[in-house]
Amino acid sequence: MLFTLSELMLFAIAALIMVISPGPNMVYCISRTLTQGHYAGFVSWSGVAFGFLVHLLAASFGLTALLMAVPLAFEALKIAGACYLLWLAWQAVKPNGHSPFEVRNLPADNTATLFRMGFITNALNPKVAMFYLSFFPQFLHPERGSILLQSFTLGAIHIAMSALVFSLLILGAAGISKFLTRSTFWMAAQRWIMGAVLGALAVRLLMTEKK
Repeated sequence: MLFTLSELMLFAIAALIMVISPGPNMVYCISRTLTQGHYAGFVSWSGVAFGFLVHLLAASFGLTALLMAVPLAFEALKIAGACYLLWLAWQAVKPNGHSPFEVRNLPADNTATLFRMGFITNALNPKVAMFYLSFFPQFLHPERGSILLQSFTLGAIHIAMSALVFSLLILGAAGISKFLTRSTFWMAAQRWIMGAVLGALAVRLLMTEKK
């Protein structure tokens, strides 16, 4: 058995938190949806999904080699991952922070451009690379078999969670944007809640022991 059910559920929750934390992918897809409609949003997301595959392949092969060659790699990645989560938490709560649901004016683009920009936005997104490289090791168990297969399994869960969340965000982008922009309380609350959750995840990472 590569993972227990509780481990898969914990990773799915962690992946969900990372997916809903504002970043370039969310900003791009929501902005396209608000300016060009649902079709543009889903085309943009399809490009983002292919970008996930690039990160997954790079991280999976890289982690397999690194964790087998360097005994201290786990601790180094754990500390780096915790620091990165704390940085994301600060980005969420810092003064003058912005919500991805704030309308941004973008020029209309055709289908090919929407897909290409979605792919580039994600392929060059350091948030995704850091998530895979620093967070995956907390859930990998070399004694249970192929690290590569375990990484692919975790990646598939992350991409599935991303597809679910982004589909809901794209479908409800207009309504959510109107609601949030009318309520300064919720605009601030969503950022502080996100910051608190990310900070809690960082603490959990630092307390994780190598299996």
